[in-house]
Amino acid sequence: MPAVDVTEIDGGFEVTAELPGMDEKNVEVKLANHTLTIKGEKRDEQEETKKDYYMRERSFGSFQRSFTVPDGVDMDKIEAIFKKGVLTVTLPKTAEAKKTEKKITIKAA
Repeated sequence: MPAVDVTEIDGGFEVTAELPGMDEKNVEVKLANHTLTIKGEKRDEQEETKKDYYMRERSFGSFQRSFTVPDGVDMDKIEAIFKKGVLTVTLPKTAEAKKTEKKITIKAA
């Protein structure tokens, strides 16, 4: 399983997944029914032929992670960027959700 961080940033949320050795064509990001799903598959094949031997190794692995998207996220403006093995999905808040923040006063007991 890849390391995934979900953080609240100014104006929205950010999901960051570390996917070393993968590229964007092997990763899929979907949104359905307020659920963000990130899935991918890694395939690695090595082949080496020398005078005395022939070596062939294969390794395969897949993953899938799903997250519930909170109310107040602008579903039409979600973006995904893949750079140097790190996938960053930005989920911006709607204008209404940004305004609903309320500071709670703490009373001394």
